[in-house]
Amino acid sequence: METTLTQNVYWTQFIYKQWKMYIAATDKGLCFVGSQNQPFEEIADWANAKLPKHTLVEDAQKLQPYVTEFVEYFEGNRQVFIFPIDAIGTAFQTAVWNALNKIPYGKTCSYSDIAEAIQKPKSVRAVGTAIGANPILITVPCHRVIGKNGKLTGFRGGLEMKRDLLSLEKVDGKFWGEMQYV
Repeated sequence: METTLTQNVYWTQFIYKQWKMYIAATDKGLCFVGSQNQPFEEIADWANAKLPKHTLVEDAQKLQPYVTEFVEYFEGNRQVFIFPIDAIGTAFQTAVWNALNKIPYGKTCSYSDIAEAIQKPKSVRAVGTAIGANPILITVPCHRVIGKNGKLTGFRGGLEMKRDLLSLEKVDGKFWGEMQYV
């Protein structure tokens, strides 16, 4: 007899001031942060693609520790998240996401800087693809990656959300052209 193990993915809608997004966690940690003002389908589609044997369970109480740290971040009182994360991706994606976690609050770097950091300097496009697949926006700070020319580039949450996050971290637009390396 074959048993099918299902995994619970707990979710809630995070709403704080103008910020509104879905967040989710497994028993291991935060696994998804949605884009600003996107419908529930964003999280459902992600879970269906990445966790085929899952059950989405709405549970605001289970997500409260994550919500608390996000509120502290949006209030300017937190620069580093300490809750556990459960980043679901390939080994290459995980290496890229680990490099993203080393970009300090209020600093930016380029895609080629990340490629260098993971010791794959010719993989800039693959790095961009891995960054675009980051399921944990804000926490894994892909918003801190900008084009080598200093311009804001693609972001799953949209360029307006990226601009807002960089402004929150007091990365003034006039400095986006001056690379600040990891």
